[in-house]
Amino acid sequence: MEKFETITGVAAPMPLVNIDTDMIIPKIFLKSIQRTGFGVNLFDEMRYNRDGTEIADFVLNKPQYREAEILVAGDNFGCGSSREHAPWAIKDFGIKCVISTSFADIFFNNCFKNGILPIVLPQEQVDVLMKDAEKGQNARMTVDLAAQTVTTSDGEAIPFEVDAFKKHCLLNGLDDIGLSLEKVASIDSFEERAAQARPWV
Repeated sequence: MEKFETITGVAAPMPLVNIDTDMIIPKIFLKSIQRTGFGVNLFDEMRYNRDGTEIADFVLNKPQYREAEILVAGDNFGCGSSREHAPWAIKDFGIKCVISTSFADIFFNNCFKNGILPIVLPQEQVDVLMKDAEKGQNARMTVDLAAQTVTTSDGEAIPFEVDAFKKHCLLNGLDDIGLSLEKVASIDSFEERAAQARPWV
């Protein structure tokens, strides 16, 4: 998994509340267990008309937000079904951080396992970031995981909380497989002892 340390990029404002996983990636596209290829269909029903043309006023279709790396969203982001394809689609599009007042638990945990940093902040601070994001391409935010701060384009630093273990995993690019591989020496040692103790197995 790619490490998450510090990013400075465009933030897209999406003030909608209760954005569920079917809005993030509609079920019709859940045809693969690969983690790539879903970005083109992120928010598909909001991004495209039925004929496949783009809906011009959707935020991620606007020129200033096409390469957004941060998403500032409304309350209860990622609710609905527990599909892991939702963070896959977000990451594949290029978004590395989602900021909201709250997230659905399963989606929240899936973000960390896929290299995305979900940040929970009070409504007042999300409002500040939303307003900053509305400035467009010239308003670049910085998210510093080590320092646990989000800095606006005007230089205002907003601190956030993050679980220490999840922070460690993101900073070091460790998903569940990576965590297991950290213990490979201990696993090999155990297997060797087990083979000597039970050679018939």
